[in-house]
Amino acid sequence: MGEEAMEIKQLLYFVTVVQQSSFSEAAKKLHLSQPSLSKAIKNLETEVGFRLLERTTKKVKLTESGRVIYERALHILNAAEILQQEIKEVKWNGSGKVQIGMIESVKNWIPSILHWYQQAFPSMRVKLIEVLSREDVERALRQYEVHACLTNQFIDSPDIWTTPLYEEQLAMIMHPAHRLAGKDQISLSDLEDETFIITSVGFQTRDDIFAAFAEEGIRLNIQYEVERFETILELVRANIGISIIPKNYFTNQSDQSVMIKTINSKSLTRTVYLTYLKNRYMPPAIEALIGRMQMPIKKGISSAERVERNY
Repeated sequence: MGEEAMEIKQLLYFVTVVQQSSFSEAAKKLHLSQPSLSKAIKNLETEVGFRLLERTTKKVKLTESGRVIYERALHILNAAEILQQEIKEVKWNGSGKVQIGMIESVKNWIPSILHWYQQAFPSMRVKLIEVLSREDVERALRQYEVHACLTNQFIDSPDIWTTPLYEEQLAMIMHPAHRLAGKDQISLSDLEDETFIITSVGFQTRDDIFAAFAEEGIRLNIQYEVERFETILELVRANIGISIIPKNYFTNQSDQSVMIKTINSKSLTRTVYLTYLKNRYMPPAIEALIGRMQMPIKKGISSAERVERNY
């Protein structure tokens, strides 16, 4: 390798050429002239001491050695992007924005937290993003798409902190005309062979329901799989089938279009967790929000009093 250090800019040029499979297309994307881009890539090849790209009349592709450098360059560019994000967050210093990932059922829990936060840190902007599956939670945290996630997934990973917030019950929902609507006590055995609507593979609610039915040796008759509780609710309202979803999802317990029934099963409860990266820098205002989420709000204390007591 030459005496000059390899620059981030060179790696960006190289990665863009590979991704576009064309010097001309890459030059357009980078707002460079094609000769300037070609010279930059040649300089990079001189520095590393071997060819990175095979140039043909139709497209550009990686050499075997170039593929190794390409993979390393992607990691370096990603790290550089995260560094830039962290620098921006340091500059916020208590004013800016916070992004929180969440599951659907926390929609009735989080408003009290946000009401407090609005008064404690009025200059902060809050963005709530729906993040559902475990894979999405981990990706959103590690890619800095969110500062923290409210999830029903216990994530056992060395770089992610997971702490329980509260327990929530899973309840059965059905159309008011359903044969079980008038029954006071419902058990899982009552639901065998019923037309069931359930969330898709990858969602913890689905796993919880499967586990509860399996524990009691009861067959689950799944006929519909959907992505969102909102869709499940609409299908139940249309008397398409029944389902089991978190009881906390319901804002209005007096909704006449569906019946909500507690099932006699200890297995149909789940924990809601707060997750965030262990080593990520958090500005003070964001640390305060994460800390508040872990402190149950006491009834009878005004928001102004909470701000005064805690800050």
